[in-house]
Amino acid sequence: MKYNDLIPELGVLDIEKSLRFYTETLPFKIEYQRQDVGFAFVSLGNSQLMLEQVSATDAATDEEIRAGAWRTGALEYPLGRGMNLEIRVESLDQILRALANANYPLKMQPREVWYRREAILTGQRQILVMDPDGYLLRFHEILGERPAD
Repeated sequence: MKYNDLIPELGVLDIEKSLRFYTETLPFKIEYQRQDVGFAFVSLGNSQLMLEQVSATDAATDEEIRAGAWRTGALEYPLGRGMNLEIRVESLDQILRALANANYPLKMQPREVWYRREAILTGQRQILVMDPDGYLLRFHEILGERPAD
């Protein structure tokens, strides 16, 4: 397995609940786990995430403090405030079907958007969904490019 240069690690309050969401509701696969510490590395296509069980009430451990204190503040829902993770997929319809089959709510219905990149517009169809811990996931499929007006 090739590791991406940037792999977000999400602190989750219930690793089993998160794994059910990512691998049963969504089509991520578990690449490997360290069950003894509540850790899983998951992937979908070329997207990779690390999920790690955390406690909202425990203070950082001495080991975490020595390692640079992974936590920057209190852990309270929604954990992903101010950030969204953009995940490119080949078929947004596959993700929509998976979420609909699980009766899982969308934060934003599918929409087509065109983003300017200098003289070119890049199109994508996208949705927003929040994972069980409140991380905002923006799944999108590429629609192509066209000249900017």
